[in-house]
Amino acid sequence: MPTVYDYLQQHASLILSDIKRLVQAESPSLNKVAVNRCGDVLQSIMAERLDVQAQVCPQEKLGNHLLFSVGNGPQVTSILGHFDTVWECGELEMVEKDGRLYGPGVLDMKGGLVQAIWAVRALVQTGALSPHRIQFICPSDEELGSPSSRKWIEQCAADSGRVLVAEPAVARTHEAKIARKGSGRFEVKITGRSAHAGNNPEDGISAIEEMAHQILALHSLNAPQAGTTVNVGLASGGGKINVVADHAVLGVDLRVTNMAEAARVEAAIKDCQPHLAGAQVVVTGGMSRPPMEQTPQNLALFLQAQHAAERLGITLKGKAVGGGSDGNFTSALGIPTLDGLGATGSGIHARDEHIIIDDIPLRAALLAEIILGSGEVVV
Repeated sequence: MPTVYDYLQQHASLILSDIKRLVQAESPSLNKVAVNRCGDVLQSIMAERLDVQAQVCPQEKLGNHLLFSVGNGPQVTSILGHFDTVWECGELEMVEKDGRLYGPGVLDMKGGLVQAIWAVRALVQTGALSPHRIQFICPSDEELGSPSSRKWIEQCAADSGRVLVAEPAVARTHEAKIARKGSGRFEVKITGRSAHAGNNPEDGISAIEEMAHQILALHSLNAPQAGTTVNVGLASGGGKINVVADHAVLGVDLRVTNMAEAARVEAAIKDCQPHLAGAQVVVTGGMSRPPMEQTPQNLALFLQAQHAAERLGITLKGKAVGGGSDGNFTSALGIPTLDGLGATGSGIHARDEHIIIDDIPLRAALLAEIILGSGEVVV
């Protein structure tokens, strides 16, 4: 009987074909019709390759979330893989060139999701799945910060012994992602008082001047040594050039490596006070993703993954990264979680987004070998 890697190498063209099918089903997060159409394609691939049907979690405004279960063994592994993208329909063309496949969401993260499907198929076909039950948890809104799927993901993963995230590997180095920053989003609304900028500016309270003070105060919360970044990415205000501005709005992004920093900085942002007499400042928002920290459980799972890589004759390294994923949620629940086990390539959220075609069978085999390791993560 062929090994899992042999099986995947033999079926490399079919794996690539399935990736192309899913990429061609474009799925911008806010387009419910398109996302559900992509979900239908994903269900077709799952039915063809693993003979399973989806448990559909319907959504009113966003795409429906999909849960698939394969096998009935006692060792439960969840595979996380979203199928929404940041690209509008028709914005990017799918192109195969020089050993790479380009296209909307091919790296983030449709390539990794299909690789995971084939990794499990290889286990089924080689008779190695019997002690395992695999859950594919497939949300439709990850690129939006998972507003409708977070609780659903947490509920689906609750009985998992471990969670493997099929997000792309670190670009160029192909490392796994052993830690991710948590993120928060805030809106700061500033109210001043309008007045004529020439005749009686002293009667006004400039919301834009107040905004400038707030930007400086917010950026002072940055703590690079702790991995904390605060960025005012959006700023708008006022109306006409000859009027003292009576309103302004800031959009603030927060990234932290641990929950202690999250609590400290979130409290400071929400406590923003006006600098100008009479100005009003109102802050809304908060943390949207907890950090995925290097917990003992997560590091033990990474060690298992390294042993799996050794069985394939390769070396797997790990890296802490800045962006978040749905794995942040499962890690925060204390479930051993390892990220970056999807496709190799580069260009996440960029127009040259692509995967490396020759790496597809090996990356799928790595995921399969990790599943074959003990379902119990021993710390």
